[in-house]
Parts: sequence; structure tokens; C-alpha cells
Amino acid sequence: MKTVLSIAGSDSCGGAGIQADLKTMTMNGVYGMSAITALTAQNTTGVRGIFEVTPDFLKLQLDAVFEDIFPDAVKIGMVSDSALIKVIAGTLKYYGAKNIVVDPVMVATSGSRLLKEDAMETLRSELLPLATVATPNIPEAEILSGMVIKDAASMQKAAEKIGTDYDCSVLLKGGHNVNDANDLLYNKLSKTGEDGPGKTERFTWFEGKRINNPNTHGTGCTLSSAIASNLAKGMPLKKAVQEAKDYISGALSAMLDLGKGSGPMMHNYRIVVS
Repeated sequence: MKTVLSIAGSDSCGGAGIQADLKTMTMNGVYGMSAITALTAQNTTGVRGIFEVTPDFLKLQLDAVFEDIFPDAVKIGMVSDSALIKVIAGTLKYYGAKNIVVDPVMVATSGSRLLKEDAMETLRSELLPLATVATPNIPEAEILSGMVIKDAASMQKAAEKIGTDYDCSVLLKGGHNVNDANDLLYNKLSKTGEDGPGKTERFTWFEGKRINNPNTHGTGCTLSSAIASNLAKGMPLKKAVQEAKDYISGALSAMLDLGKGSGPMMHNYRIVVS
């Protein structure tokens, strides 16, 4: 069985973070493992508190995983501290980790800020250059690119800038009132022939329909974990993204309704639930 490591924060209400990642990995047919960067006290209405692990303890978690069950892919989510980001980057380089998916979590669905100001530069300099693919949403992509994104054309320019600046592929998610629910993949790996012999197409649009479901807690975590799961199984990036989008569409369409705020998706929708 293929294995995936999630490096992220814990969500006490189970809809995002490590909990969402492990559910997603299980439902996508891989063995999920975790290294927790922070405990959060949160529910569907917001984040009440964040308690970070120490860099030394995060390193212990990472070493314990890599030295025993080497992951076929790594998903990185919420990391709010510069020192923690440096530990992650150093460890991934030391062990030669592959299929690294970076979800640059900066703000929670509820609007709570999750990334410290001083950690931004470390994210840019240490972590993003290691990514196979980064998965920013529109607000995150605006920060990373320094551009205003208002339509499909500006999405393309921003995705290319981020990919060029950090030498990674970029899945720019268009679900924040821009370009409906269509996502754009800037694929730096396409030159290897994924699109066919001699083809070097760098941009792929993934068309989606907006699902009328206000319960979107953990959508970013879920999508990035599904992509990591698919990469671990050996899928090329375009197929990994498409399969992940299909999974998340199904989880949203199941219309689970829990909590008083933006509730979680039904990660286990593929299982018949009585």
C-alpha cells in the first residue's frame, strides 16, 4: 500500500487539518500518517486558540515516520511559525522526500489568520521551492504573486509567476468568487511529456460547477491531501488533480450539515451510511 505523510495542524472539530487529511487519504486508498505542527481549539464558527509544538518535537515526529515507514508523498498544510517551517524543509531535504504538495494555509475558512507575518518569508524561501505542486486559493495566490487576481487571465499570470518564482507546479483554486469554480494548473512538469509526445502545454483548466453548499470547512486540506494520495499512487499531476477534484465534488455534493458555522464535508461519502 502506498503511504502519505500529512504535516499540518490538528482540528478539534475534525473537518480540516490532520483529521481531514487522514480521512481523505483513507478514502483515496493510501495509508495516511501525520506529524502535527499545532493543536487548535476550533469549531465550524472559528479558531479559539492555537498551541504550537516545539521545533524539536516536530523533528522527532518527522524522523520517526521517515526512518520507519517512508512516505510516497507528503502533504504540508498549516505551519504558522518560521522555526517549524525550517525544520520541515531541512528534514524533507535530508531524507529526499518526493511528491511534496504544499497547501500554503494563511487564513482559515472562517477568516482567522493562521500564518504569522515572520513565517511568510521562510515559507517562500525554504518550503515552496521544495514543492512538487503548491495549491493556493485566490487570496493566498495574490500574496505569493504580489498581483491582483480578478479574472481568468490574471489567474494565469499569477500562477505562472508563482511557479516561475518557486520552480514548482501551481494549482490555483478559483473558488473565491473568481472564474466560478474553475481551477488552473500551471504544470512545470508537462515538458516531460505528460501531455503527449512533443507537447509542452503548461496550463490546464479544470472546469467545475459551483455546488450550493455553505459547508466548506476543510476544502483546501481535503483537495491537497487527495492530490498527494494520487501522486503517491503514481498518477501524473494532471490526472492526480482531476481525480482529487472529482472526490471533493462528491464530498460537497453529499450535503453533510453539521455545526453552526461553515461545516465539514462528508469525506466518507463513498461508503454507504445508514
